[in-house]
Amino acid sequence: MFSEERREKILEKVIKIGRVLAKDLAEEYNVSIDSIRRDLSIMEEDGLLKRTHGGAIPNPKARNKPQAPSIRYGEGKPAQVAIAKAAADYIKEDETVFIGGSSIHYLMLKYIPRNIGFTVVTNSVEIAYHLREFANVETYLIGGMMKASGNITDGLANEFSKQFTVDVNFTTAGGLTSRGLSTSTPEVAIFHNTILTNSRKNIVLMENHKLGMDMFAGMNIPLSKLDIVITDEKANEDKIQLIQSHGVHTIIALREDGHS
Repeated sequence: MFSEERREKILEKVIKIGRVLAKDLAEEYNVSIDSIRRDLSIMEEDGLLKRTHGGAIPNPKARNKPQAPSIRYGEGKPAQVAIAKAAADYIKEDETVFIGGSSIHYLMLKYIPRNIGFTVVTNSVEIAYHLREFANVETYLIGGMMKASGNITDGLANEFSKQFTVDVNFTTAGGLTSRGLSTSTPEVAIFHNTILTNSRKNIVLMENHKLGMDMFAGMNIPLSKLDIVITDEKANEDKIQLIQSHGVHTIIALREDGHS
């Protein structure tokens, strides 16, 4: 295995499990621990991860390549699954909802209603592809230049999205603070600002580690304009109280194993 391939595998592992140890990676890839340390140093310089004592963790501010499909469209972490399941309960008959192309959005497909009719607007080719199997769902795919992730967020997509007013927007972001939602690229921030502005209800799907994170590009939507934030049981209580102080209802999603 070439070093570039090994770094790709390491990045997938860091994103998927959250923390890796250099000694474990050395054993797994049958190389010296010094080789792994060099890999991690190079990847840190590229902004792909953050080195820790003995290993590495994801870099939440990384502006890197899209996640591999096996990660983005995989089984998901328990917290993501819990959030996705809780979100799907907010889809009502005859409503129009926006569902993007994040991991949590993909996981929602398992739980969205099959017994009522509703409409989905999406900017994700992957989401639209899977929704074709739902006889009860009318799907509108926002057009524009498709990125490697399968998502469409360019200027053409932004203009296209201005035509729609949706009842519920299930939105995600890289971070949420008192300043509002933020993400890694201005293009994505502008696109989602349009969706947020044209939605009657905005429901934020946010894993605990993203609360309090302020990323490069703000979506310019005040926290008070959000209606609901759905997060997981590891969310910091102070950060939850900050969200609630702006009049935003916060829900702690229940995991399928019975934990909150």
